[in-house]
Amino acid sequence: MSLAILRCRAQYGTDAPPVTIEVFLSGGLPAFTIVGMAETAVRESKDRVRGALISSGFEFPQQRITVSLAPADMKKAGGRYDLAIALGILAAKKQFPRNALDNVEVYGELSLGGELRSVPAILPAALAAQAAGRHVIVPKCNEVEASLACANVYPATSLTEITAHLVGKELIDVVEKTDLAKVDPASNDLSDVRGQQHAKRALEIAAAGGHNLLFVGPPGTGKSMLARRLAGILPTMTDTEALETAAIDSVLGMPIAMHGWRQRPFRSPHHTASASALVGGGSGPRPGEISRAHNGVLFLDELPEFNRRALEVLREPLEMGRISISRAGGQAEYPANFQLIAAMNPCPCGYLGDRFADCRCSGDRVAAYRRKISGPLLDRIDLHVEVLRPPTELLRSGESGGESSKTVRKRVEKTWALQLERSGVNNARLSGEDMDSACEATDECWALLESAAERFNLSARAHQRVLRVARTIADLAGDKKITPPHVAEALSLRCLDRQA
Repeated sequence: MSLAILRCRAQYGTDAPPVTIEVFLSGGLPAFTIVGMAETAVRESKDRVRGALISSGFEFPQQRITVSLAPADMKKAGGRYDLAIALGILAAKKQFPRNALDNVEVYGELSLGGELRSVPAILPAALAAQAAGRHVIVPKCNEVEASLACANVYPATSLTEITAHLVGKELIDVVEKTDLAKVDPASNDLSDVRGQQHAKRALEIAAAGGHNLLFVGPPGTGKSMLARRLAGILPTMTDTEALETAAIDSVLGMPIAMHGWRQRPFRSPHHTASASALVGGGSGPRPGEISRAHNGVLFLDELPEFNRRALEVLREPLEMGRISISRAGGQAEYPANFQLIAAMNPCPCGYLGDRFADCRCSGDRVAAYRRKISGPLLDRIDLHVEVLRPPTELLRSGESGGESSKTVRKRVEKTWALQLERSGVNNARLSGEDMDSACEATDECWALLESAAERFNLSARAHQRVLRVARTIADLAGDKKITPPHVAEALSLRCLDRQA
């Protein structure tokens, strides 16, 4: 009888709970059993492990092999445990010292020939291993991903390469933690947009306070062009934020983009996207677009053309910054702290209020079109900004588009630093006591705000959002107190309230 114990980690959302692999060899008729709530892919690993061991030149033990994946009440899925099981069998047969893997976590799927294949969600596992003070052995194709989080990574291409390392015959070169502090500049610059000073001002306010923004205007006025420049004026992500965002791609099994590391993500799903595509789902369940936009921007162009059910599922993540997905196959929670920016036409034909084109829509059609966006969702969007057709003289070649994204980003970074020092969060996330202390205003401000709330029938949520926007405007101006001009500008940036 012989026992070997190795360590690995499962994948639940972006969490990586520890899994202990116990391999026990005993007498009796030859058998290979895996216990511990192993799903199909894990149960099939015994065939992959047998083939990999024999192909690598090892003798497969003709004994009773029992593999226990602990804890027993947690589901185990995927091929990530193959390598640990194979090494456990070899350790139990004393092919290498058992203590060689005492401070190491092992990941990798095995081919029948003994080669290592990549596995998803290595980054969350490497982060957890680093926190636990352990090294990791991973497939060569997961090397870069693991080295973003873990200080000591041992990448390998095959089972024989790892066993040679463990017996000290041919050591694997350790890969140290990768430092990716460099950020590539955004390709879309704000200076490319000519005119639209009102919309640019709204974009800067949205960036400075983390506010959600909706552009309303006729086709071809630059709504999408403006929206695509929001990520370029946001401060770059911290290392922690960049790793959180990269962990989502890791869970999806996608390669992590090294180009533009720490640049905030910008996701722009098509309006035919389903609710599951937006928030996540499937039997897994897997993260959706809102999680892929974590710490960045989610842009919904042609907002009323989205399925209403798909839009309604955004309401909770907009408030909480996380999404919990429950399915018959399991439950997962993913981060979804994103900034929403959307664009829409004012009516079905698109030309309501345009000075140069006639609108052909009746009042009922316009009302029905706007009702596609529910009041509760619209309430969660801080800024509703009208984007009109710019004068034709501004479109002449050679005309300057104004300030660059770099210039605006410096002001935004300064405002973010002020907010984080004062409350620990952006103004858009202020709540409770933090909001009471941060949003100090004069009596004239409260009177103006109460009058506007009564006139435009603002909800309590909209009332607070106006106050948060006013706080951001004051921060951009360097003012400690909110004054009536700040509140007036915040109210002017909610055009749909005035049209209700």
